[in-house]
Amino acid sequence: MSYSLQQGAFIIAGLLFILALAGLSKHETSQRGNVLGSIGMAAALVITILGTVLGRGGTEGVTVEAVSAPPAWMIAAILVPLAVGGVLGVVKARRVEMTGMPELIALFHSFVGLAAVLVGWVAYLEGDTTKLAAGELFVGVFIGAVTFTGSIIAYLKLSAKMNSKPLMLPHHNLINLAAVAAFLILTVVFVLVQGDNRPLGYVLLAVMTLISLALGLHLVASIGGGDMPVVVSMLNSYSGWAAAAAGFTLNNDLLIITGALVGSSGAYLRYIMCKAMNRNFISVIAGGFGSDGAVVGEAKDYGSHREISAPEAAELLKAASSVIITPGYGMAVAQAQGAVADLTAKLRALGVEVRFGIHPVAGRLPGHMNVLLAEAKVPYDIVLEMDEINDDFESTDVVLVIGANDTVNPAAQEDPTSPIAGMPVLEVWKAQQVIVFKRSMATGYAGVQNPLFFKPNAAMLFGDAKQRVEDIIKAL
Repeated sequence: MSYSLQQGAFIIAGLLFILALAGLSKHETSQRGNVLGSIGMAAALVITILGTVLGRGGTEGVTVEAVSAPPAWMIAAILVPLAVGGVLGVVKARRVEMTGMPELIALFHSFVGLAAVLVGWVAYLEGDTTKLAAGELFVGVFIGAVTFTGSIIAYLKLSAKMNSKPLMLPHHNLINLAAVAAFLILTVVFVLVQGDNRPLGYVLLAVMTLISLALGLHLVASIGGGDMPVVVSMLNSYSGWAAAAAGFTLNNDLLIITGALVGSSGAYLRYIMCKAMNRNFISVIAGGFGSDGAVVGEAKDYGSHREISAPEAAELLKAASSVIITPGYGMAVAQAQGAVADLTAKLRALGVEVRFGIHPVAGRLPGHMNVLLAEAKVPYDIVLEMDEINDDFESTDVVLVIGANDTVNPAAQEDPTSPIAGMPVLEVWKAQQVIVFKRSMATGYAGVQNPLFFKPNAAMLFGDAKQRVEDIIKAL
């Protein structure tokens, strides 16, 4: 296969990836974006396999001379993992619930990190490398190892297989800094000596790999459950840079392009998540906050809460002219998006204006609620972001808070001592009436008490969110 043909195919695939990202920026074009991305990836796989099996031309575009048929073991080594991975991917994608998407994505990130580590090691085992190439593979292994173990810890936390509270070892920040400093020193030494002393090069690479694996474990373990949306976007960025580093090692332009796209978009997403939580990235990796129900910080007595029944909630909705629904992770857990979509259709048929207010970090994954509502066929034009709808709560008759907690917590504005102080939130308490769907009075994922539940215009509707919404539909 000629070099020019392969590079041309890589350029087309790269353009498809860029168009895919552009399509994913809007609800209306997201499906098209997914299709374009899938086509680009399929093209990249095909051209890479053909280039590996048939041989690739030189940098001057000269076609390689005819070669004999590739050995069976080479074909098997390519096709068997491809088939197994494809089948596992399809099966997992079809079975996973939307509540399991965050941990599934974290698990996928770990595969990218592991691949980058293996690519770097294999490249060094193959023989002599230039100083520049040695530096590239050393950095690639570092990023890949941190991504691998960090993603494993994120997966365990998100899937509740590990406590989501931050691990706070003594001097944990110094531990992280020491690991980074050791990596920088080892990189310089490795680049200087690896060509003349291969055994020492192996030792340095092995030591750095172990340090990087430990750093990834400690880095994410120190981040609490309240910062999980930042962690997901952070690992997304790391996996991209790991892929780009592997691309430099393999001299694969498409891998460099793809990794740079994922790395840069993940970094920007991380910035958006940090801004939405009023957190800076340094404070997140220095030690996050959060738990699964336990109160973080000082527990306060806000008084008594008021309960409401589904028929009473239905009467309030029937009399309302405007309703805003603010969903959260609890809606995903209850798989209530279908019932919420039915309630929306019912209220709109009664002449009630219904809209949705989505916080950037609602759920445990960026865009989590948007995907759920799109899956339930909720019209795109009534799903609004926090900045678009926050000014409208004051003129709203009823707000339904379905499974949200931290993103509607007035303590972010009213309590300067709160761990979430300064975090932009949906100002639902300004509405005439607020109905909160929750299973209990437990805190949200950040482990912060919510004074909204005790405000005079708020009422609690306890139970499974899906069942309670269906009860309201029946009462209507």
